[in-house]
Amino acid sequence: MGKRQSRPWIVSDELWSLIEPLLPEPGPKLVSGRPRVPDRQALCGILFVLHTGIQWEYLPQELGFGSGMTCWRRLAAWNEAVVWDQLHGVLLKKLRSADKLDWSRAVIDSPCQGRSPGPKSGPSPVDRARPGSKHHVLVDGQGIPLAVSLTGGHRNDVTQLLPLVDKVPAVAGRVGRPRRRPDALLADRGYDHDKYRHLLWQRGIRPVIAERGRPHGSGLGTFRWVVERTIAWLHGFRWLRIRWERRDDIHEAFLGLATCLITYRHVQRLC
Repeated sequence: MGKRQSRPWIVSDELWSLIEPLLPEPGPKLVSGRPRVPDRQALCGILFVLHTGIQWEYLPQELGFGSGMTCWRRLAAWNEAVVWDQLHGVLLKKLRSADKLDWSRAVIDSPCQGRSPGPKSGPSPVDRARPGSKHHVLVDGQGIPLAVSLTGGHRNDVTQLLPLVDKVPAVAGRVGRPRRRPDALLADRGYDHDKYRHLLWQRGIRPVIAERGRPHGSGLGTFRWVVERTIAWLHGFRWLRIRWERRDDIHEAFLGLATCLITYRHVQRLC
């Protein structure tokens, strides 16, 4: 994805120009006192937490981010205002305008995620039934994230196939109708179910799903590696490697923000 900057929590002018118009207007200040921390500085603090995995209360205020609680509240408010969903749509539109989205196929995977007893968690089948979560990720043929979601670790992968497909935004940027459906969907044996193959066909998507009971070596690995790489990029953000916090909306906010940052890296390649 190119050379990483030494301080990845610094918001560039280009990225800020995309985010700032999407932020909700701040409400009236209820208590007089210190001036409101500027949104851009608060976003830098949020990115610092996302990249380093540091706890909110240990956020270094000497870097000008404001307090951890300020950044936490700002993240929660922006997530409620669906800022990251809007930003993701803007970025995908830029990529489609440049003909850089590969709609010929999409790839899905759902790795288990670390422990949390909070909402959207459940007994993980791969971690001795300890409470955990899953990140469900759908990417285009190049690995550009199209949709992500969070569920409990006990949820069967195939049950989230259609919700994730339906979560892909309608992407404009070309002449004609916005597009939101790939031509084909590639998946491993965890998604092997005739019912869902039929439902994909109904949506105009050709299912290419490995079958249980068949010898390994389906050949899908040649194409599926892109989603595994994207998952590795997501988990390169330390806050997302293990889910420690109880609040599912905060984790989803970080997941959405990280998805935007990965998509933005692809947009930067257009320059």
